Amino acid sequence: MASEVLKSISKDEKERFRLLSEYKYQLDTQSKLVHAEQKGLQKGLQKGLQKGRQEGKHEGKKEGKQEIIDLLKSGKSPEEILKEYDK
Repeated sequence: MASEVLKSISKDEKERFRLLSEYKYQLDTQSKLVHAEQKGLQKGLQKGLQKGRQEGKHEGKKEGKQEIIDLLKSGKSPEEILKEYDK
């Protein structure tokens, strides 16, 4: 009788450890997926910001050059152009 109870407790302990191990594996897997997703989003955001800055610089230079050209075409003096451009 006692040996049967001992066997039953042993089986329950093994099952409990197996279930805990399985649960830990699932949590670890979920944690790795969340971490990978966050890392990917961060990397994508950094690339997007960098590309946006580059495009902004390009557009800013282009617009600034066109503004100076327009001021020169209007017949204004260099002093007047500097005043207009600084605004």
